[in-house]
Amino acid sequence: MSGIYPVSRRRFFGGVATAVGALSLKPELRLWSQGAPAQQRPRRTVDEYDLMAKLGNNENPYGPPESVLKAMTDAFKYANRYGYPDGGITEAIAKHHGVKTENVMLGAGSGEILDIACIALLQDGRKVVGVEPSYNILYQHAASLKADQIKLPLLKDYSQDIPAMIRAVKQNHRDVGFVYLCNPNNPTGRIVSAKEVAQLLDGIPEDVPVLIDEAYHHFVEDPAYATSVPYVLEGRQVIVARTFSKISGLAGMRLGYALAPRELLNRMRPFSTGSINAVVKWGGVAALNDTASQAWVKKVNNELRARTTVQLNAMGYETIPSEGNFFMVHLRKPVQPVIEEFRKKGVLVGRPFPPMLEHLRVSIGTPDEMGRFMVAFKEILPNGKAAGG
Repeated sequence: MSGIYPVSRRRFFGGVATAVGALSLKPELRLWSQGAPAQQRPRRTVDEYDLMAKLGNNENPYGPPESVLKAMTDAFKYANRYGYPDGGITEAIAKHHGVKTENVMLGAGSGEILDIACIALLQDGRKVVGVEPSYNILYQHAASLKADQIKLPLLKDYSQDIPAMIRAVKQNHRDVGFVYLCNPNNPTGRIVSAKEVAQLLDGIPEDVPVLIDEAYHHFVEDPAYATSVPYVLEGRQVIVARTFSKISGLAGMRLGYALAPRELLNRMRPFSTGSINAVVKWGGVAALNDTASQAWVKKVNNELRARTTVQLNAMGYETIPSEGNFFMVHLRKPVQPVIEEFRKKGVLVGRPFPPMLEHLRVSIGTPDEMGRFMVAFKEILPNGKAAGG
């Protein structure tokens, strides 16, 4: 499948240039690590950004495949319209998962799905139950709504403590708005097994919604894992969030969706912004159909992840087994200064994830970017074994 990537994008970008040529574009853009406060966001020129090895935000470094680029290019003819044909994106998602269209809600990335869930389900002082660290943008949004968060620590193997989660929900039953389960978890990359998901759903009151974030679903190889979409078909109080940002390379285009029972989505729909653009809807339909490209991205990602972590382990640095397009390495020293050292060498890596402030999250980039990361790592950090473990 190596012929799928890289691809020629001249025709697509030519179409983009025509469509946006009348806009005034500033020569600088803002670049920041996921979740960093606005006042800490560094400014870089476009050229500076393009030269960086971008291993900080769990993106697909290869971009969308040719099939998706063509679909989006063709859809630019609707850029000036409101009531445009959308390629049947909702119907395509429903067919892909074997659900009804009433069980699908689109979002501008799965991040919007998480935001909508907070607004809809954390009313009247309701709490969210989850683990820390996890995808903290959800917790930040809950905090902005003045909603309390019950954040449980990870177990020693960095997995999520399902029995503790069940206890927390039962102890706070009438005050719990929903449970948040990121699976695989960001930033650790650890999965919650299908057996553990069933344990959670069967162990909590049946009226408590569970939001299961499957942003990294496509990269998982562990046979103990399974998607939670079948629970939606059963009518359980489960919301599955998915995104085209990762495996499909559409992070900058913003398209995601929720799958849930109709009644649960009806509570959420009033808070949807409807801010998804015409172009990405057509791209999403093409991405669902291009399973060959997805398989290629998964293969290359997982091979590079394994190769890199083996090298780090050989140097004496422990890595957390990951099923995502990223991993964490234990530096045994504060991570924040190290992040800055990588930046100086042209490599962007993940931000700190409290309380794991000695662990560095690294997204999987291209082979060249991972090579640059390893060169920088060896220059910045001493041999782990020589340093005394």
